Amino acid sequence: MKIHKEESLSSFEFWSGGKDRAEKLTSEELDQIELTLEELYPDGIDEKELNDLFWFDFETVANWIGTTEEDILNREDE
Repeated sequence: MKIHKEESLSSFEFWSGGKDRAEKLTSEELDQIELTLEELYPDGIDEKELNDLFWFDFETVANWIGTTEEDILNREDE
């Protein structure tokens, strides 16, 4: 059975490497990324695909907000 739900990116529960990367982003950056995801995936994106995008293709995500993966990952934990 498939269950679809609408959820904001800032409340999504990432896991493993996706979580480590998402935690480095500000709420404003997550909002900007969410807008891009809505354009790229008008029918939605499944949880695994979203988490894998953050975990394994974070450079692309970083580019959407005008920065690099390295710059984000080097941020101090707040």
